[in-house]
Amino acid sequence: MAGISANEAQLRAVRVWLVSVAALIALMVLVGGATRLTESGLSIVEWKPVTGALPPLTEAQWTQAFDGYKTIPQYRELNAGMTLDEFKTIFWWEWSHRLLGRVIGAAYLLPFLYFLWRGTVSGELGRRLWLIFGLGGLQGAVGWWMVASGLSQRVEVSQYRLATHLVLALLIFAAIVWTLRRLTDRPPVTATVRLKITSAVLLVLTFVQLYFGALVAGLRAGRVYNTWPDIDGGFIPSADRLWFETPWWRNLFDNTLTVQFEHRMTAYLLFALAIAHAIDAVRSRAGRPVIVGAWWLVAAITVQATLGILTLLHQVPIDLALTHQAVAIVVLTLAVLQAERLAARRTERDQPKLVPASHVGQAG
Repeated sequence: MAGISANEAQLRAVRVWLVSVAALIALMVLVGGATRLTESGLSIVEWKPVTGALPPLTEAQWTQAFDGYKTIPQYRELNAGMTLDEFKTIFWWEWSHRLLGRVIGAAYLLPFLYFLWRGTVSGELGRRLWLIFGLGGLQGAVGWWMVASGLSQRVEVSQYRLATHLVLALLIFAAIVWTLRRLTDRPPVTATVRLKITSAVLLVLTFVQLYFGALVAGLRAGRVYNTWPDIDGGFIPSADRLWFETPWWRNLFDNTLTVQFEHRMTAYLLFALAIAHAIDAVRSRAGRPVIVGAWWLVAAITVQATLGILTLLHQVPIDLALTHQAVAIVVLTLAVLQAERLAARRTERDQPKLVPASHVGQAG
């Protein structure tokens, strides 16, 4: 009984750790959204992973930071004449965003090293956690790669890099949520192959929609074509307006009309597929967890679509935009839970393989 008690205690500690990191990542995404909406992301023009944790502490340091910002195109073309106090406002948003990234790194790494030392995590769980750690390190580099795109020839960051940065953050978040589910002991569900496939497609489509949403944000495409359900005069815009750039595929990423249109159409597809998945779950008698999970996903997508429409019609006010982004995280969470619920489970659970405390630190 003592062994079982120790096992459950360590499992609980791992769960609390992962839930905390996931919550911090969700907060990080929202702070990043606020940083973008306030045009603050380029206010810090250097990448100092260690010393950058300290903000300017003297007037001379503030002046130096402001002088650095004055060298980039965004200041010269958009914010010329900005006062030092105005600069401090955008600086604090970006500094907070970067500081939160450092906090997440420490909040993940330090407990992870402790659990490794204790022998709490190994096997499949250990490999998955190492992969998440590697993605976290990559995310820091991608963040600077994104910022660097706006420091020389542009007045904003590249929408390609912005979308990559956001989707990678949410991929890490999703991986943690999936891992948490795999640490939960529950009976397997009985479901048709069709239900399993549609749950996976819903998850993939959610990521596609998040990517398109990031492109909309990066191009500020939500500030144009502010009507619904029509866009540019019709439900489907004219082909010559959708595909005027060459090569044609650039329209999918650079044309504000095409990017907003594909974001809308993907939302409709996601909504329709979620409803079809829920109805199928009911008709196939897949079991209460699957049916409830499917309808919760439909509800979240409905709220998200409504918020998206309101955000568009009101030309992207910051409160609506951030709420829209927050509910997107909820949709992703529910999509991950449903896909994991229906996924084929391993015979051996991905639980920590414990090393008795008396053996920790002893030579073999």
